[in-house]
Amino acid sequence: MSSAPYRRVIVKLSGEALAGTEPHGIDLDTVDRFAADLIAAQALGVTLGVVVGGGNLLRGATAASHGADRTIADVMGMLATVMNALALESAIERLGGRARTVSAIAMPQVCETYERRAARRHLDDGRIVLFAAGTGNPFFTTDTTAVLRAAEMGAEAVLKATNVDGVYSADPKRDPTAVRYDRLGLDEAIEKRLGVMDLTAFSLARDHRIPIIVFSIREPGAVESVLRGAGRATIVGG
Repeated sequence: MSSAPYRRVIVKLSGEALAGTEPHGIDLDTVDRFAADLIAAQALGVTLGVVVGGGNLLRGATAASHGADRTIADVMGMLATVMNALALESAIERLGGRARTVSAIAMPQVCETYERRAARRHLDDGRIVLFAAGTGNPFFTTDTTAVLRAAEMGAEAVLKATNVDGVYSADPKRDPTAVRYDRLGLDEAIEKRLGVMDLTAFSLARDHRIPIIVFSIREPGAVESVLRGAGRATIVGG
């Protein structure tokens, strides 16, 4: 029996967060902390899927802006998410949890290929499922992937783990007058183009009535805290 308000969630974790205090790369101590956080959150009785970005290694849109073919650049970015997912899987297993990486791009020597029914069985069996390689298609972000997988897995919310403690009217690092929201409607978030997620992700969440909870991953235990309703966060939709 779950002691949290949601029985199944998808956590969207930014790739940049895996770099820790470094500008890029994978900081293994940080990965271990996130893995421990996910295991603790699962102990509340929640089934967890995770979509991780790849921005700590390579972001497709950035590579394209420097002249790379956009389709190829996005594929490279998707491969970066596989590396991040495997790092998390290894850490979760090492800390006593159970995890499985599934990739939208087939690479059977490395991990399972994503298949909806198989992924749902992994969740039902108590594994933390790490959804890698985005949607498997260029031009779609991992934010959109998180909402898509939430809809496919029957998840009740998307938890977007970022570097800030919620959604603001502007970048709080640049604008000291920025206002923080405790709750927003999905239509309002789309209309104001707040930028915490892309419009495709917001639209998909609205169509499937999936709330998005935005919070900071910087503090240990952040996912568990948000699931208990005690963490500082912005609820978009719901």
